[in-house]
Amino acid sequence: MTDQDLVPGCFPCDQQAQLPGLPPREDVLHTAHWRVAHAFDSSLAGWLVVLPTRHVASFADLTAEEADELGGLVRRLSVALESVTGCVKTYLMQFSEAEGFSHLHLHLVPRMPDQPESARGPRVFTYLGAGASERISEGARDEIAVAVRAALP
Repeated sequence: MTDQDLVPGCFPCDQQAQLPGLPPREDVLHTAHWRVAHAFDSSLAGWLVVLPTRHVASFADLTAEEADELGGLVRRLSVALESVTGCVKTYLMQFSEAEGFSHLHLHLVPRMPDQPESARGPRVFTYLGAGASERISEGARDEIAVAVRAALP
C-alpha cells in the first residue's frame, strides 16, 4: 500500500495514514489488507469496524487477495468477540452510506444474550450514534481492543 491508495479527508484513510501510532481502539488488528477498529460512537462494547487499508468504495473494488482474507478475518474476530464479550453470535453488516464514510467498512457487532428484542437484527443500530455520555469510553475501547487481540485464534 502507498499513500496514493489513501484519500485525504476520508476518515478511515486519515486514520490509516497514522499507523503505527494509533491507539488500540483504532488498531485492534491490522493486516496487509484490513484494519479493525472499535466503533467510536457506540454504546455497545465490542462493536468492531473492519476497513480496507486502502480507499475502496465497493466490494467489487476489492482485489482477490483482499476478498479472500476477509472471510477468515471475520471468523477469527467473531471467535474473539464471543470469548471477550460473551456474545451468542455476531452480526456482520455493510452499507458505507453515511456522509463522510463512503470508504467500504463492515460492522461486526456482538449480539449479547440479554440484548432486548428491540435492539436485535437491523435494530442493533440503536447502539450506534450514541451521545457522548452513553458511548463506550476511550479507555474501555482500548481494553476491549487489547482483549480481542489477545483472544484471536
